[in-house]
Amino acid sequence: MNQQDRGERLHKVLARAGVASRRQAEEMISAGQVELNGQLVTALGTKVLAKDRIAVNGIPIKQEKVGLYYLLNKPVGVISTTRDERGRKSVLDLLDKIPGRVYPVGRLDFDTSGLLLLTNDGELTHRLTHPRFGVEKTYIAGINGPIGKTALDKLCRGVWLEDGKTAPAKVRTLGKEPLRGLNLLEITIHEGRNRQVRRMCQAVGLNAASLKRIRFGPLSLDRSLGQGEYRALTAEEILSLRRQTGLPS
Repeated sequence: MNQQDRGERLHKVLARAGVASRRQAEEMISAGQVELNGQLVTALGTKVLAKDRIAVNGIPIKQEKVGLYYLLNKPVGVISTTRDERGRKSVLDLLDKIPGRVYPVGRLDFDTSGLLLLTNDGELTHRLTHPRFGVEKTYIAGINGPIGKTALDKLCRGVWLEDGKTAPAKVRTLGKEPLRGLNLLEITIHEGRNRQVRRMCQAVGLNAASLKRIRFGPLSLDRSLGQGEYRALTAEEILSLRRQTGLPS
């Protein structure tokens, strides 16, 4: 049987097994970290069957794995990456009692707080973060200074950044924050560029002094979940995420 006619692509299998995201799995294959049936594999198009033996850095993996899904209320001052050369605290340091390894679904900046999903489901992660699936994310930005209609109109049409024009955003004002007097702006996007919301605000003359994510797809941040606290997703919530991204339920 021709290799190209066999099974499923290796990077997808690694993602579903919770090893890494699709993109990270491709990088691991290219870097020579993956073996298939005892042989080193570096071709990204390699396909595998359920009976094939896979090892990553010499450690055998199972093609199926119990799914872990968590919602974290990320505080400011914590990074969303799994490792940091500067030794800063990671979101994984906050999830110290879960029964396995999970990875952030996208990122929240060091100085951004709010809803962050973490899972070992690589396929779901890919779909939740790829713009093609149109999963919306909603933020509350605390703006220093007034929020004019011109700025809102520009955000609604999409703005030019150094990496291209953004898709149109959904925006609305929410009044003032009582403690600091910041003007609150709700903004919903479906892309996931680096520091995108802050850069969009800056591009239209708004200074986002604070930023918090309150929704991700069908999920909203629990009011009862304190900063740094997390909980497992319910079966219904997991199904809603899978349905929204076109995965079988």
